[in-house]
Amino acid sequence: MILYHGSNVVVSEPKLILQNRFLDFGFGFYTTTNKNQAIGFADKVYRRKKDGGRIVSVYEIDERKAFAECSVLRFDAADEAWLDFVSDNRTGNYEGETFDFIFGPVANDDVYTTFTLYSAGALTKEQTLEALKIKKLYNQLVLTSETALGYLKFIGTVSEGDF
Repeated sequence: MILYHGSNVVVSEPKLILQNRFLDFGFGFYTTTNKNQAIGFADKVYRRKKDGGRIVSVYEIDERKAFAECSVLRFDAADEAWLDFVSDNRTGNYEGETFDFIFGPVANDDVYTTFTLYSAGALTKEQTLEALKIKKLYNQLVLTSETALGYLKFIGTVSEGDF
């Protein structure tokens, strides 16, 4: 499996760094199989930090081996379990089991408004899940442990000329 990570710097040796905000799948190193999603994230990070460049680091992982040897939480769709998990993580209230890898849909900018309305109580869980069915959801694979990072092999970057 090929994975991408968008940033303003090359990340040849990923590290687990405490974040200053609550993210969809909690603490970890976020990647995606969608190059365009990573490019968009690299652009966002670059514009926010105004330093470095728009850089997409590329990795390879043998997911069969990694997923067989590590703990994995997988969401195949933006269903009720996914919505509960993301909601708990985004509010800092997740207290459940930990996993080495978490894979599933990403609540990207297109989904953010729907998610915000749900979090504010303006949409019910059922309305939110129905609204998410019509959204194009990309994926994310989050590596949450040093063990998981050990399966990731840096293979290069996507140059801005390829954006």
